Order: sequence, then structure tokens, then C-alpha cells
Amino acid sequence: MHDDARFDRSSRNKLTPHDLDRFAGPTLFDRVGRVVCRAACLPRKELYEAWEVARRVRRRFRGGRVVDLACGHALLAHLMLVLDDRSERALAVDLRVPESAASLAAALAGEWPRLTGRVSVERAALESVPLGPEDLVVSVHACGALTDAVLSAAIGARARVAVLPCCHDARTCDAGSVDGWVDAPLAIDVTRVARLRAAGYRVHTQRIPAEITPKNRLLLAEPIGAAGAEP
Repeated sequence: MHDDARFDRSSRNKLTPHDLDRFAGPTLFDRVGRVVCRAACLPRKELYEAWEVARRVRRRFRGGRVVDLACGHALLAHLMLVLDDRSERALAVDLRVPESAASLAAALAGEWPRLTGRVSVERAALESVPLGPEDLVVSVHACGALTDAVLSAAIGARARVAVLPCCHDARTCDAGSVDGWVDAPLAIDVTRVARLRAAGYRVHTQRIPAEITPKNRLLLAEPIGAAGAEP
């Protein structure tokens, strides 16, 4: 038996078949975990981050093309389609896509055949990705000002957006002149909220569990008046 109390969900160690017993339950998350373990290519924390973000985003936003920017292994893009089949397709983009991303995609499609051909993974700059108002833009831990670039792209397209920022850098990110009152990372994220509100977005703020990552502030936003937006 594994000692779950000592299982660090924030670890960067890769999940492997040796970890299968940790995901022996009947839940959808356990099913995802078993697939990831068999693929043996994903850091443990990335599974938990992507899952916690995906399920919170899907509680708020349904349907639309999913666009996963700074996607890494593109697990988030796949999970968004697993959780909501009303999204017909997903596009995952990063300048440096790990070679093992293809193995993970194949493993996920093997478990959920309906994913086959619906998730495209591309090596490209996020600025080159055309977006539209029906898109749902997501990004987990796009470092520093890259999160702001994700927000800019979404705002420009009037698309829904969800980001989990990290690597806050006051030299490259706008702290809104309030970093004299609160720490710089919080000031940067508060300023992001203000920017979205000024652009005509309704903003929702949440957190994923801190034991997965201390950079756990989740920001979700939708254009006011958009189809499906709250009144």
C-alpha cells in the first residue's frame, strides 16, 4: 500500500506505471490518472494542476473551441474535451512542445476514442493564433508577462479566458501601482482583474489547492453580453 499522506502532489517527478495503485478508484480523475501513469511522461504536478483548472473552468464555461496557449503536454486541452463534449475541437499551442506530448495524446485517445482527431497540437507563437469570440482560451502557468499576452489575445477576440498565472515579475508585468500595499504577485493579478473589467469582462476569481502549487490563483473572465454569459 502507498502512503498517500507522503504523496506530494506538487512534485515534478513523472508519474509511471509504479503509481497506478494511487489511481485505482472508479472516478473520472482516477481514470485520467491511470492513463497518465501508463504514458509515463508527465510530471505529477501537471496532472493535478490541469485537472483542478479544467474542472473549475468547465463549471463556469461550456462549449466553444478550446485554445490552450503555452500548452506544454496539452493535457489541459484534452481534459477540457473529456469534461465537455460540446466543445468539438481543441487547439494546443506552445513554442516548445515536448516530444512526449504525442505519446500522451495517443494514450488519452486510446482511453477516449472520441478525442481522436479533435485535438491539434502546434509549435507556434501564441500571437500567431487566430482567435474568435466563440473560443475558450485557457492557459496554466504561462510564465510572467506571457500570461498578459494570453489575456491580450483573448480580449482582442472577445473570447472567454481562464488563466493560472505564475512567475510574476514586477519588471515585466503591470503591478498597477499598488505593490506598495500588497506583495507584487498579488498586485499583478489584481491589476489583471482590473484590466479585464475595464475591457468589459465579468471576472471570477478562485484558487486551486495550495498543496499542488503556491501559484494557485485562477482567473476566469467572460465578455459581458456574450452568448452564455451570466446576466
